[in-house]
Amino acid sequence: MTKTIFITGASKGFGRVWAEAALKRGDKVAGTARNLDDIKDLTEQYKDTFLGLKLDVNNRQQCFDTVNQANERFGGIDVLISNAGYGHFGFV
Repeated sequence: MTKTIFITGASKGFGRVWAEAALKRGDKVAGTARNLDDIKDLTEQYKDTFLGLKLDVNNRQQCFDTVNQANERFGGIDVLISNAGYGHFGFV
C-alpha cells in the first residue's frame, strides 16, 4: 500500500536516506529542506511522487504552510518523520 510520508530535513543524513528509500519503494514523499537546491535532484528524478518544500522549522507559520501544501498535493499525510535539526559534538 502506497503511503505519503512528510520528512523534515530531507536534504542529508537520515532524512535523505529515508526519503530515497520511500521513493524507491513507490511511496509519495513531501521532503523539506532549508535550501531547495539540496533536494533538486529528488524533485527532478521523482516528479510525480516527490514534493520538495522549503522549510525552516523555527518558522511556525512556514510549518503550517508546508503541511498544507503536502495535503493539497497528495491528499493527506500518512507518516511524519520529524528529522530536522543538527547535533553538537564535542566537549561542553
